[in-house]
Amino acid sequence: MGTDNKKGLFERGEAMEHSLRELYISCGYRPYKMSKFEPYDLYLENRSFVTGGNILTFTDTDGRLMALKPDVTLSVIKNYRGGQQKICYHEKVYRDTGSSHEFREIPQAGLECIGAIDRYTQLEVLTLAAQSLRRISDRAILDIASVGFLNGLLADTGADAVTRRQLLAFLHEKNGHSLRQLCERQGIAHAAAVVWQELARLYGPASQLLPRLRSLCLNDAMRLAADELSALCGLLEPQEGVTVHLDFSILQDLSYYNGLVFRGYVPGLHTGILSGGRYDNLVKKLGKNAGAIGFAVYLDLLSQLPDAARGLDADVLLLYGDASEPADVMARARALRAQGLTVRVQREEDRGRYGRVIRMGGA
Repeated sequence: MGTDNKKGLFERGEAMEHSLRELYISCGYRPYKMSKFEPYDLYLENRSFVTGGNILTFTDTDGRLMALKPDVTLSVIKNYRGGQQKICYHEKVYRDTGSSHEFREIPQAGLECIGAIDRYTQLEVLTLAAQSLRRISDRAILDIASVGFLNGLLADTGADAVTRRQLLAFLHEKNGHSLRQLCERQGIAHAAAVVWQELARLYGPASQLLPRLRSLCLNDAMRLAADELSALCGLLEPQEGVTVHLDFSILQDLSYYNGLVFRGYVPGLHTGILSGGRYDNLVKKLGKNAGAIGFAVYLDLLSQLPDAARGLDADVLLLYGDASEPADVMARARALRAQGLTVRVQREEDRGRYGRVIRMGGA
């Protein structure tokens, strides 16, 4: 990769981090900064919540075993002191890459809301997730699902722990055939077996599929979860270029999460660039009496996006020439920004992506 390309990738990540931070701060989320190091016990006791199998550790001068942070959420919860806390962050976490067994420094941006979590709060976080995807790409998919719905189904299924893990694994793989065979071997009731197979096939626009999900409910817990998803999707304002899909394959570990879970995808990436949901159970496990919801954007993945898949660098490119008065240029840019537009001002055109170009004073 040439020097110009490296510079472009760096600038893309920096620009996106700045854009997302401004978005979150505009909604009242306060910037949060954490140390690079945390006591290792924090992560050891919640290892299944932390992505990646290994954690970088060292012994502090006082003999404590410390860790280079592999996660932000656990630190946010640990420092929660009550009330409703809304924070946003841009942090680097340190995780192994899995197959290559190498550790990487991974930049993340995101937000967390801890405290009383009502329907408005969930709608706000889901809206900000959709708006984040829109800033990354002009085409994106936001997949949603409900842990509450799946917990209700598991209660009706009545399976042991091993079978539950197998059911969830096959659902994650969208493997309806294996789900049917497993249900038959374990003698799972026909009604529950049908729902498992239907969930493996259930993927597409939420507005079209939510009535179908409602028809699959076997108990009150499932109906309550389906109603909540329907209410949130009904309130969620459409974001140009972002499609909301129903997809229960995104649910894996149900130990920490409850209620709404979501994941964001953009063209050009084989994995999700945004991940979030409601995690009251994790907060309670850490001894805090509160609910919580949030998401993270994996900024390191921006380097894998082709230029055609990334979003606009700004809504407007405002070009000025020799005849332009600086005060007039500033006033024009200010007026455009007052309309909610992002505006880049310069003398010459570049290779960036802009919604439109405005020329002033002979530019």
